[in-house]
Amino acid sequence: MREITTPTGRTIAVEEWGVPGGTPVVYLHGSPMSRLARYPDGALFERLGVRLITFDRPGFGHSTPLPGRTVADGAGDVAAVADALGLGRFPLFGVSGGGPHALAFAAAHPERVTRVASLAALAPRDADGLDWTAGMMDGNVRSARAAAIGRDAVRARLAENPPGPPALPEREREVLARPEVRAMLDAAFAEAVRPGLDGWVDDVRALFGLPWGFDPADVKVPARLWHGAQDSVVPAAHARWLAARMPSAAAEIEDGAGHAGHFAATPRVLEWLILEA
Repeated sequence: MREITTPTGRTIAVEEWGVPGGTPVVYLHGSPMSRLARYPDGALFERLGVRLITFDRPGFGHSTPLPGRTVADGAGDVAAVADALGLGRFPLFGVSGGGPHALAFAAAHPERVTRVASLAALAPRDADGLDWTAGMMDGNVRSARAAAIGRDAVRARLAENPPGPPALPEREREVLARPEVRAMLDAAFAEAVRPGLDGWVDDVRALFGLPWGFDPADVKVPARLWHGAQDSVVPAAHARWLAARMPSAAAEIEDGAGHAGHFAATPRVLEWLILEA
């Protein structure tokens, strides 16, 4: 781990995986996760010659909280990390709650992005014409209701959960029970909430309650959207809505896959990302 300082004086904790000096790829973690979240088999990064760069969003792990942040604010943190590491143009991708943050950077800094991918990710809460909670698991529906009220309501909602990651449907638990996946997620979740719930609260508020602060149609770089057709954590209608508004995006809705299907999709998405890196 290394810590960098943003232009406004906040701290961002950064981690690197894979091949030092390899092709840099920035990864934005899901929620509630941390910089320790990534594809669990490091042999993939070795095979592709990838230098994977991860970091804690504000309030998670060792990164300074930023109450009231929007998804669009995440673009500044990606830029700060890239500047500190001397990255020029590079590919990036995000999973679940990290997907919108990856798109935010691509929209704000197209000159710095070769390709961007979003896997199993949300559409904006104010998405016109989308029934946002249709088909969504009850826990996330309740989080969305709380996020519409404010941070205190979100904090109370999260406090309802027992210690540990959120409960997920059976389809997802089958994937998450794999030893290598479970070990990685347990460590990433523990680090995410080690300093408290601030990061999780602000992620839920930004993703479930507030406008993103940018238009997905402003993503002009080559983009790829992956989603499992059977996802009940974030229904596939979210990816379809995004694809209809992003002229640069190719969408893949995978039959039979759920939310955690992004683990199986990551190798081919990563191979696509580095084609022009």
